[in-house]
Amino acid sequence: MNAEVVYEHPRRIRKGDDEYRVSVLGVERADGTWVGWIEFARGDSASSLRTAQETSQPNRDALAYWASGLEDVYLEGALARAQD
Repeated sequence: MNAEVVYEHPRRIRKGDDEYRVSVLGVERADGTWVGWIEFARGDSASSLRTAQETSQPNRDALAYWASGLEDVYLEGALARAQD
């Protein structure tokens, strides 16, 4: 399973004193559909957090479109899920 970065969010998400770069990663399944999840990379280190699967889309373009519409409030909730 070779995941690829499908979308990089243009804004960073802050939680407390930490700031995270946000990327949506995806992988194509055998049937041609794509699954996607969100990765949060802390600005000052190489460590990152990632969610479980957030979406399933019919193709890569649809996954990128989904990712481009994510609002900060959704990403803040996803960060909280990734930290659990």
